[in-house]
Amino acid sequence: MRVPYVASLIARRVQSARTFRSLQKCRNFSVSARHDSELFSELKRRGFVADATLPEALQNALESAKQTVYAGIDPTAPSLHAGHLLYLMCLFRFHIAGHKIIPLIGGATGLLGDPTGRRTARDPANKSIVEGNVASLETALRKFFGDATKYAESRGISAKSAHSDLEVKSNLEWHSKFSMLDFFMVVGNNARLNTMLNKESVRTRLTSKDGMSYTEFSYQLLQAYDFYHLYRKHGCTIQVGGSDQWGNIVSGLELIARLEGEETADNSAETRSTSRCFGLTTPLLTTASGEKFGKSAGNAVWLETKLTSPFSFYQYWILTEDKDVESYLKLFTLLPDAEIEAIMQQHITAPHQRTAQRRLATEVTELVHQKSGRELAEKATRLMFGDAGDMTADEVFSALQGDPRLVLLDESELIGARLFSLATEHGLVASKSEARRLGKARGFYFNQDVIAEDRSLERADLIEGRFAVLRAGKSNVLVVGLKERP
Repeated sequence: MRVPYVASLIARRVQSARTFRSLQKCRNFSVSARHDSELFSELKRRGFVADATLPEALQNALESAKQTVYAGIDPTAPSLHAGHLLYLMCLFRFHIAGHKIIPLIGGATGLLGDPTGRRTARDPANKSIVEGNVASLETALRKFFGDATKYAESRGISAKSAHSDLEVKSNLEWHSKFSMLDFFMVVGNNARLNTMLNKESVRTRLTSKDGMSYTEFSYQLLQAYDFYHLYRKHGCTIQVGGSDQWGNIVSGLELIARLEGEETADNSAETRSTSRCFGLTTPLLTTASGEKFGKSAGNAVWLETKLTSPFSFYQYWILTEDKDVESYLKLFTLLPDAEIEAIMQQHITAPHQRTAQRRLATEVTELVHQKSGRELAEKATRLMFGDAGDMTADEVFSALQGDPRLVLLDESELIGARLFSLATEHGLVASKSEARRLGKARGFYFNQDVIAEDRSLERADLIEGRFAVLRAGKSNVLVVGLKERP
C-alpha cells in the first residue's frame, strides 16, 4: 500500500455518497435473494454462538444475501488440532449453507504473537518456522474442508457452496507490503488509545510485573486491519473467533466504520451499531473436569495422522465425559437434532454402554480421517481389548501410526527378546516385577493368550510374521512389530 492510496482512503471518509455505495456493494455481495433463513438460529441452537454483534441485523444479512466469512488461525504449529475444530465446524456450517468462507492463517500476526489470555510475553517467533507452518496449515485446511464435504455428502447433506470457492489466505500477503508510514496513516490515525487501553488483554498485561511491549499492544490493530482488508478486497462481512477474540473483532469493526466514513460515536457499542459487518464468537470449551478442550494427557490431539493416530483420535472422543457428550454431538457432527436426542435417550438408559461417546467418536473420526480412517480406528479399538479380528499387519501399523503403543524394532531386538523385558522397556508396565505379578494373577496377555511365566518371543509368534500384541490388564496394550528392511 503506497501513500497515494492512503490519501484516497482518507478522502473517502468524507464522501458519504461514495461510502454508501461501497457499503451497499459489500452488503449485497453476490445474490440478493433470500439465502438461508435458518442458519443463525441453527448456530445458536447447536451451541456455536457465545456472542454476536447486532444479532438481528446479522440474521437478516444471512437471510438476504450470500456473505463471506473468515476466521483466523495462528501458525504456532504445522498442524491443526482438536482445539481448532469448533470454529472450523462453525465455518463449515456457513459453507454448506451457501456462504463463502476464508480460513485466514496469521503469517504476519503469528510473528508477533497474540497477547490475548497471556500474562507474559511469548518467545520471539522464528520466521522460517512460521513460514513453514503457514504452508503446512494451508494444505491441512484444504484437506479438512475437502474431507468434511465428503463426510457431509455421506450424511445426505450437499454443500451449497462449491469447494472451489474455498480461499485459504495468509495475512502476510498484505502486511508485508504495508510500510510503517502507511500503517500509522491508515490504521494508527483511526485507532483510539482509550479504546485500545480498555481491552481486557491489554489491562491484564499492564498490571502484570513484566508489562506489555508496543508490539503486543499493536497486535489488535493488525488483526483489525485484516478484517478491513478482507472487507474491501473480498466483500468479507463476518469474522468468527473464540470468545477471547471479542476485543480484537470489535477493533476490526470499528476500523471498518471509521475508514468507510460511517458516523461513529465515542461509545464503542454505538460504533459497532453503525457497521455493516459483524462479529461472531464461539464459546471457549473446557471439559467437565476443567481440562482444556483438545488436550489428552497434556498433549494436543492433532488432526494430522502422523502426529495423532486415527486410533488415538478416536479414543479421545470415546473418553468424553457424560456431561459434555451431548454438546459435542451438536458441535462436531452433522447429525440432526432429533437423532442426537434419540442417542442421548439411549445413553441415559444405559450410560455404561457409552452409546453417545461411541457415536461421537465414529462421526468425528470419519469427519477428520474419512471412512477408511474411522474403520481402522474401530478395528484398532477391538485390538486394544484383545480382539485383533481380521486386521492385517498393514492395517495395524496404519491405525497406530505415530501412537506410542506401536513400537517397531529391528529383528535382532525383537526375536528372542523376553516378553516381560519388552513390556517394561516400552512402557506397558512399570517394572518386570509388575509384569510377573500380572502373570501370576492371569492379567498378562500375549496374542490373546494368558502368559503366567516370562518367556522369549519367537519368530513363529509374529502375526503375519510382522507383529505381536502384549496386553496388561483389560486395556493397556503394546504392539511390537518388525521394522521394514531398507
